[in-house]
Amino acid sequence: MALMRVVDRDGVEHEVEARTGLKVMENLRELDYGVAAICGGMCSCATCHVYVDPEWQSRLPEMMSDERELLSELTHYQQNSRLSCQVEFTPELAGLRLRIAPDE
Repeated sequence: MALMRVVDRDGVEHEVEARTGLKVMENLRELDYGVAAICGGMCSCATCHVYVDPEWQSRLPEMMSDERELLSELTHYQQNSRLSCQVEFTPELAGLRLRIAPDE
């Protein structure tokens, strides 16, 4: 378990004890912060869209082309957008701060 800081859609920040070895999405979908993860992590729905705090962006793995393509089609896309299903929560990401993106 490691700490993850999650800002929900109402702007409230929560400290979450997240399980390492799981995708960020898997940790978030059990919480009531708006991550539906409808496709179950298949990188096809964007219901796990989050904004990663700028200080953490360089610590995440590179985006694959399918994630980049899906994100670029979203209305609420930003430079720090990621699909949380594509990011494994590792011990090195302890303290990760992200914000849940608005529904599309």
